[in-house]
Amino acid sequence: MTGIGLRRDAAGRAFLVLCALVFAAKVALASTLPLFGDEAFYWQESRHPAWAYSDLPGATAWLVWLGTAVGGDTLLGVRWPFLLMGAAIPFLVARIAAQLGGDAAGARAGALALLLPLSGTLGVLALPDVPMTFAAMLCLDAGARLLRGVTPGACAELAAGLALGALAHYRFALVVVAGATALLLSREGRAALRDPRVWTAVAIGAVAWIPLLAWNLQHGDVGLRFQLVDRHPWRLHAGGALFPFVQLVFVTPLLCVALVVALRDAWRGRGEALHAYLLGAGAVPVLGYGVLGFFADTERVSFHWALPGWLALLALAPAVLARWPRGWRRATWAVAGLGLAVALGYLLAAASPALRARLAGTTVYPDNFAGWRDVAAEVDAALERLPPETRLVVDNFMLAAQLGFARGDGGVEVLDHPLNHKHGRAPQLALWDHVVTAIDRREGPVLLAVEDTAQSPRLRLDWYGHLCAVAGIDVPPQVLNVDGGRKRFLLFPLPARAQATPAACVLPALAWIDVPAPGARVGRRFGVAGWAFKDGAGIARVEILLDGEPVAEAAYGAAAPHVAEFWRTSSDPAHPDVGFAGEVDVGERPDGAYRLGVRLHGRDGSSEDWPEQVVVVEGGEAGPAGTHRRD
Repeated sequence: MTGIGLRRDAAGRAFLVLCALVFAAKVALASTLPLFGDEAFYWQESRHPAWAYSDLPGATAWLVWLGTAVGGDTLLGVRWPFLLMGAAIPFLVARIAAQLGGDAAGARAGALALLLPLSGTLGVLALPDVPMTFAAMLCLDAGARLLRGVTPGACAELAAGLALGALAHYRFALVVVAGATALLLSREGRAALRDPRVWTAVAIGAVAWIPLLAWNLQHGDVGLRFQLVDRHPWRLHAGGALFPFVQLVFVTPLLCVALVVALRDAWRGRGEALHAYLLGAGAVPVLGYGVLGFFADTERVSFHWALPGWLALLALAPAVLARWPRGWRRATWAVAGLGLAVALGYLLAAASPALRARLAGTTVYPDNFAGWRDVAAEVDAALERLPPETRLVVDNFMLAAQLGFARGDGGVEVLDHPLNHKHGRAPQLALWDHVVTAIDRREGPVLLAVEDTAQSPRLRLDWYGHLCAVAGIDVPPQVLNVDGGRKRFLLFPLPARAQATPAACVLPALAWIDVPAPGARVGRRFGVAGWAFKDGAGIARVEILLDGEPVAEAAYGAAAPHVAEFWRTSSDPAHPDVGFAGEVDVGERPDGAYRLGVRLHGRDGSSEDWPEQVVVVEGGEAGPAGTHRRD
């Protein structure tokens, strides 16, 4: 596949050993890491074969279908086609680089592609960026071959890459622009574009866009509107200024500098065909997305969008590093290797419940991997207790897909949730007829599963009110707090009901611990204060918990007018006296970190544990505000 002699020297042998080690680590992770939320939805799409979907063209779902057809509905079954594509990318980088500096340079470029965290982890997750990046590298390799002369093999590779990319993602359109620009920058590239065989390959690639365009024409352009209009503000914002710093982190700092120097070298050497070609292929994605960052979506991750450009520039990186002092070269390899180790380590932490729980109080908590197995087990247990005719309904597409994967059911019903629209999945769910608009009147029992943390705290009361209107939640929920409540689910066993009576709804409680702050250092006796309310029932009492065990009773009913002012839609008659305060005595427990929480007892007899926060107990005594004081 590579066309270079990887076994002829030490660099080639080291590259192959590194490939084997990284691939083994990725297979191990892919076999144990819970599905990312979007992966589960692609699995669900694979159960409904189509040429295109509301969020993407069809290739990702087809690859998942192929994977599960061979490997079953397992984690590795979903992911193995993506693992193979990800493993092929460094070899394509190596082949392109070998044209510039020989086999040893090719092996070094391929090794850098393995160590680059963005590409080194590619394939662990069954995401559309994997076939899209693989397609981009097929096209890049084909274009580099065309510069030496048009051959049937190069045209076939170009056609395959263009077709796969069109079937993988809307963003592949920029790769096409980059490739066309790259070929136009040199005399040899322009000569290749005059060959009818090349245009035959381009035509095959263009035909591959037809299913996506036809789907959009049939469905009011909802996919195009989401990708190009709805998800982007298209107004200047300062978020784009972070692009260089984010790339420094995810490409690793020294390697990122080397690739920027490679871009400069490509500009200076643009009189030579391959340098001009790599200039276009690298500059268009990297600089294009850098500019787009000032106008585009800031709510979803986009740090990986420029990866095809960085991979193109990797072909020039060995020559750049050869000019650097030995110490800087070694540091570049070491930092890149450390970056890959951190990336793989983060995925390992996401796969381990114990390690993941340690991240629960941090900004790097792997939210999208967390809680799915736990809630699936609780749903199964709840359905075992309920009548056999009980319907399962969930509140958002991601939870529906995860429960569907766990239960082998691609048709879980889902409510019309804001998350469905935010991620462009609402039209697809409607086409599958999976959306439930109302279950307040129901002929049989329903188990309603709600991912509480899918909504920000300030939006939850309104969402509870919506659930009241569409589902009539007149029973207390079973609360499942995962990782101390960083991921939180509510299960409502709703009995059959002929009449809709939303006024009778009892909503879940809302609460907050104001003192001490998360992560605060406190004494062995410290004060706890906050607020809590519960529409439809009210709060009877509040217990303070330490590591899940009750340790104190809080006095409830203190004035908290700011709460009523903020939550103006709340109907709890206790407002504004919804504050609580109490004191915790750690007793014989040793110093260290503890999970502080509250248990809210409703006047309807229900109880709910609110998400916990970490406090660090040290010797001494805390003052009234929970601040640490030593005697």
